[in-house]
Amino acid sequence: MPMKVAPLIEATGRRLPKGKRGGIELLLVHNVEHLGKQGEVIEVKRGYAYNYLLPQGLATVATEHHKRMVEKHRTKLEEIARERLAGLRSVLQELIRTSVTIEANANDEGHLYGSVGAAEISRSLKQQDLMVSAEQIILQGPLKEVGLYTVKVKLAPEVEGDLKVWVVPSSSEAGAK
Repeated sequence: MPMKVAPLIEATGRRLPKGKRGGIELLLVHNVEHLGKQGEVIEVKRGYAYNYLLPQGLATVATEHHKRMVEKHRTKLEEIARERLAGLRSVLQELIRTSVTIEANANDEGHLYGSVGAAEISRSLKQQDLMVSAEQIILQGPLKEVGLYTVKVKLAPEVEGDLKVWVVPSSSEAGAK
């Protein structure tokens, strides 16, 4: 006897809204990479909705009530996003005006005995009261020689700039015993 497919019904007993292409219409509660931004109405396959988006709390059912609520709060969310970007841009302007000096053990030719990475640069910036995480510092590879480097800093997708990093040999040779 063939098995019947149950209609798409959420936990409250109501039928989930179907989209134009046969998927389920959901309203994103959070930004989901490669899918959409918070407040957007999306259409996804049933399994993705039931097994990932709804249980993780990333989306909710796209009812007319939820859509109206999002429209009402969209201007408020946009204002918060604008303020956040303005703050990040001011931090970036300060970073561009700043340079970082990092001391590292090096030989006579200027090759480092280790390397300088994003974590060391981030630590040095935090000592200057500039809060930048190591994930926001984009290196082409570890810095392995003494010199001046230009490093990309990406605070947000729209906010990125260059930071000057000086790698200098350690002034004390006490650690090289």
